[in-house]
Amino acid sequence: MPDDDPKVAYAQLRVAHLNAVRASLEDHVARLEWPRERIERYQTERLRSLLAYARERSPFHAARMAHIDPAAAIVEDLVRLPPMIKQDAQNDWDAIVTTPDIDRAGAERVLAEQRWFSYTPAGLQVFSSGGSSGVRGVYVWDWEQFVTLACLAWRWQARAERTSGSDLRPARLAVLEAGEPPHASTPLFDVATGPLTETVLIPAAAPFDQVLRAVGDARPTHLVGYSSVIGRLARAAIAGELNIQPGRVSTNSEPLSEEDRDAIEVAWGAPVHNLWGSTEIGVQAVGCGHGDGLHICEDEVILERVDSDGRPVGLDEPAERTLATGLAGRTFPFIRYDLGDEVTVLTGRCACGSSMLRVADIAGRRDDDFHYGERMIPASAFRYVLGTDPLISEYQVHQTASGANVLVVGSPDVPAVAAELASSLRPYGLTNPEIGVSVVEQIPRHAATGKLRRFIALGG
Repeated sequence: MPDDDPKVAYAQLRVAHLNAVRASLEDHVARLEWPRERIERYQTERLRSLLAYARERSPFHAARMAHIDPAAAIVEDLVRLPPMIKQDAQNDWDAIVTTPDIDRAGAERVLAEQRWFSYTPAGLQVFSSGGSSGVRGVYVWDWEQFVTLACLAWRWQARAERTSGSDLRPARLAVLEAGEPPHASTPLFDVATGPLTETVLIPAAAPFDQVLRAVGDARPTHLVGYSSVIGRLARAAIAGELNIQPGRVSTNSEPLSEEDRDAIEVAWGAPVHNLWGSTEIGVQAVGCGHGDGLHICEDEVILERVDSDGRPVGLDEPAERTLATGLAGRTFPFIRYDLGDEVTVLTGRCACGSSMLRVADIAGRRDDDFHYGERMIPASAFRYVLGTDPLISEYQVHQTASGANVLVVGSPDVPAVAAELASSLRPYGLTNPEIGVSVVEQIPRHAATGKLRRFIALGG
């Protein structure tokens, strides 16, 4: 392999980065045992540090927080700042970034010129989202931010492995992610947390028969990747088409549906660590593998559940949106950023013993819901039918003016599925919906991210 091969250049520096992750992981695992008082004290200090840094280095944030004293700020003071939205992050890029080492034009050059994942001379990593929300995003992570995010993603699994002693046994991690730049999922999840762990990268966007064969050949002890891909692999295992027995499963990047979680349980009976994250914030919450829901990464993320006016609501009240502040993101700070997700806080202490608050598994973005004039049809009306049919392994719903066209992979009774969907939509006011159901060999995933966009609104 030539010396100027971009994969070689990247791998040489990434070795140092991954060593930094493993060195920091011990501290992050220990944080899972912290009492509430220590979590809140640490969170406050991290917030004050972020606000002071952002105000001094970012003209965008300086204008937003001119009336706030970072040295005395507490979480409750965040409500005094206006929410930050995706259009802000992209339109005001150069006013937000805090380092002179890169600007938006420079970030775009990195994305255009890199032939593989890479680091800038300043040790920054540049990523782009697939634009599934309608706004293409360009993001930059610094060296320490990646270390923190990787620890947040993997510490629950590392804790479990250390407790059981299995971290001292050889392991193989199959990583079912985007596979190629510019999406951040591959670098974040292709992390061997133990000295005897080998990783195998399998692009999730490849034809499913290739994915199935590659996973079977890898014989992984651990699986991590897109929820819908792992759910489909679990159904293949149930059908006798895949012979593996992973001891631990980690899902991310898409909502983990009940049908996919159930299939994983039936196929392998393995603990599931579901992850809720975003390229902007990184990692917001992760399942511990013991109790329900996901533990918020409260030491590095502040989540605010707010009403339509951006005002915080009580833990037992419904929220319109969730705003997130990423405490590890200094190079491109996201402060009170609108994630577009609704979350429900779970009460009571988790069986794992951690004091970090939990939220219910994320069912999906509000953007998945379809609007027909004044009528709103929740995505769950489609999921209820499509996600429970054992003869459907994947699906995608395209909204039409008077109903929807649905692509399915599998061998369902097409007329029956169409009739059930029409019946499911009628209670929401769509009295005579026109539903088309087509069986296809494969549903295309986004070329850059590998994600499957399940719901595509009219004009989307």
